[in-house]
Amino acid sequence: MRIFLTGGRGMVGRNFTEHAAAVGHDILAPTSAELDLLDARAVNDWVQQQQPDVVVHAAGRVGGIQANMRDPVAFLTENLDMGRNVVLAARRAGVPRLLNLGSSCMYPRNVPNPLAEQTVLTGELEPTNEGYALAKIMVARLCDYIGRENPSLQYRTLIPCNLYGRHDKFDPKHSHLVPAVIHKIHEAKSAGRDEVDIWGSGKVRREFMYAGDLADCMWRALDHFDTLPLYLNVGLGSDLSILDYYHAVARIVGFEGKFVHDLTKPEGMAQKLVDTTRLQTWGWRATTSLESGIAQTYQFYLEGRQA
Repeated sequence: MRIFLTGGRGMVGRNFTEHAAAVGHDILAPTSAELDLLDARAVNDWVQQQQPDVVVHAAGRVGGIQANMRDPVAFLTENLDMGRNVVLAARRAGVPRLLNLGSSCMYPRNVPNPLAEQTVLTGELEPTNEGYALAKIMVARLCDYIGRENPSLQYRTLIPCNLYGRHDKFDPKHSHLVPAVIHKIHEAKSAGRDEVDIWGSGKVRREFMYAGDLADCMWRALDHFDTLPLYLNVGLGSDLSILDYYHAVARIVGFEGKFVHDLTKPEGMAQKLVDTTRLQTWGWRATTSLESGIAQTYQFYLEGRQA
């Protein structure tokens, strides 16, 4: 299978290409220097020339609360432009299948948890990452519209929960919760500090899945494309509090200090747990435990610091 993978150097893309199922496939994953996804003409020309069998759109500008609040314009425009350019180029070239990566940020802030696929666009979004969420929703709807106009084009969207894992970003300016906590607690232990600060109460709940599990689901999707619904949540079906994640990382890193809460900082939605009913019916589940996932991620973090 000839696969055009966007975001091949990001966490999701690298886990996808490292998966055992990748062997034997022709994966085309141009870097941003080789193909600027913000350049519509360049993307059109590239897809027309390469004629992939399927497109996997995993590229995007990503980050945690701090990054989203600091750069909302970039999170909206860059994610929208990349998605639009890739999806429309695939359509023009007649690529029959496209797997789009959405985000659980697409869900309204006030709908009941767990978040079911049919609740997208039924309410107000979480303000701290609204720009990113709007872009993800628009690209997912574009895929939907294309299939309505031409049923021979199967363009589907996976909606993963929060992710962490190998090839994650650990810089606090750009990182999500788990890698940020790994970096913060490692730094505290290395400096001999006995306190680590937590944004907010630590009581809000989040669902974090190991990125290698998402890659496994993506490969299954490519093998069972005909059975994919338009939108499919990919998650664990269970969540933990922010404080639970801090304690889990502390156990792996070996930090024995205490946590101090900064109640002036934003926490985001009180809970964000995806409904995995469709996923279970479809026949897939994640298999990596939190302890194993954090241990593998921490090892990758340490290797990066030693390089």
